[in-house]
Amino acid sequence: MSIDSIGKVSGTLPAGLPTTRPGGQSDAGFGDALKDLIGAVDGSATQANDAVGRMLDGTGDVHEAVIAMQKADTMLQLTVQIRNKIVQAYQDIMRMPV
Repeated sequence: MSIDSIGKVSGTLPAGLPTTRPGGQSDAGFGDALKDLIGAVDGSATQANDAVGRMLDGTGDVHEAVIAMQKADTMLQLTVQIRNKIVQAYQDIMRMPV
C-alpha cells in the first residue's frame, strides 16, 4: 500500500468542486501551509545570519542581531512543536483499531 505525499493529497479535488471558499478566499492545503511555515523559518534564520554578519562588520547593531536571533529561535521552536503535534496525531491514528 502506497501513501501519497501531503502535496498530492492536498492539491487534489474532485471534479466540479470550487477551489475557493464562499468568502472568495483561496483553498490552500495543509501541505501549502507547512511549506509557508518552513519558508518563514528559513527566512528568519537567514535574516538572523545577516544581522550577525552586519554586527561583526561593525555596520549593524548588537541589539538588532540579538532580536533577529531570538525571533529565529522562537520560530524554530514553534515549528518543532507543530511537528511534534503532527507526529503525535499520526501515531494516535495508527493506533486506532480498524
